[in-house]
Amino acid sequence: MEKVRELLRHLQDPHLVARFQHVCGVRSGAADRAHSLNNGACMQRVSDSAVSEVISAGEPLHGAPAAGRSSTVKPLRKNSLTGDAGQEFLIQNRFLYYLFTFGTELGNESFYITFFPFIMWNVDAFVSRRLIMVWVWVMFLGQCTKDLLGWSRPASPPVVKVEMFYNSEYSMPSTHAMSGTAIPFSLFFMTYGRWEYPSTLGFCLALCWCLLVCSSRIYMGMHSVLDVIAGFLYSVLILLLFLPALDTLDGFNLTSRLAPPVIVALHLGLGAFSFTLDAWSTSRGDTAQILGSGAGVALASHVNHRLGLMADHPAERLPLAVPALSAGLVGGALLRLALGVLVLVATRALMKAVTIPLACRAFGVPGGDVRKARQHVEVELPYRYLVYGTMGFNVLFLVPLLFRYLQLS
Repeated sequence: MEKVRELLRHLQDPHLVARFQHVCGVRSGAADRAHSLNNGACMQRVSDSAVSEVISAGEPLHGAPAAGRSSTVKPLRKNSLTGDAGQEFLIQNRFLYYLFTFGTELGNESFYITFFPFIMWNVDAFVSRRLIMVWVWVMFLGQCTKDLLGWSRPASPPVVKVEMFYNSEYSMPSTHAMSGTAIPFSLFFMTYGRWEYPSTLGFCLALCWCLLVCSSRIYMGMHSVLDVIAGFLYSVLILLLFLPALDTLDGFNLTSRLAPPVIVALHLGLGAFSFTLDAWSTSRGDTAQILGSGAGVALASHVNHRLGLMADHPAERLPLAVPALSAGLVGGALLRLALGVLVLVATRALMKAVTIPLACRAFGVPGGDVRKARQHVEVELPYRYLVYGTMGFNVLFLVPLLFRYLQLS
């Protein structure tokens, strides 16, 4: 048992994260190095490890990748809670910097708002709506577990904060690692046997996706190795329990007359529970946002089924053949994506402009500082639910109707 505890402490050590960053060509700025050397508490830890010495001193690490020309950059995005922009740092391997930046974006809103609709509008709506169900539960459980455990992010120094946006949130488990595991492997298991493609290729792509997202969170300095491993295992456990129940849950959403009130009550109840945990942080809004999106998609599924608009492929036509790439196919997909995302962005802007002032007036919350106003539960909950619930509904109902009208289906 003591060996297990020692292993867990080692995997949670921020110096392990710092070493990974150093090997990947991330160096702290001169001010950060001086600060770390003048910090007595940190200096003691530094003296215990040769690796930490070279990290703090800024010396080359044997075996590190060839640096080439260094670039001084600022962290990706400001801290969403404090507005802190972070300290400058050096990037000595631009390829890895852009690779891991792409990897971490696979777990951010900009990716979700394009990826899920793309699958919905251009590939398979049946797979997409089920994939969103898995994503909602994985992210909800991950965010709530973060707040219940309340573990802090890796200390800086020695860690370099390549990203600052989520720095105010808790750390364990990594929800990026959870979504980066759940989305690609759920996509693989849902399409295996439904679409004709080499299963080995599908599994390898899912594995590469997962590894890229997980390793990017360590590179960004947002998570310890233990956070990432825990997120991966937690996601696997949820998938083992949740995937077998998808047929039942999806069938209920489509056919039951009780589905609309149950969908609304369930997602609102889960969001209200998450808002009672600890103090305010960005995770509260993210959780409500995810639940609202899931509720909107589920409601649209029910409406589509009732109106006979569901475009699921009948079982006798499976497996589906992957069409050959052509200019017309790619052009049509890109046109649908561009038009659909434009509708979603417009929906978000319109609903945001309406719901925040209304919620502030209804609950007597000062609306002069929008960022502070959104931290109030009375504003945060209706704002996130109404905005992203409407977007989720439009993804599966309004936008496909628009495509039919424009003959773009």
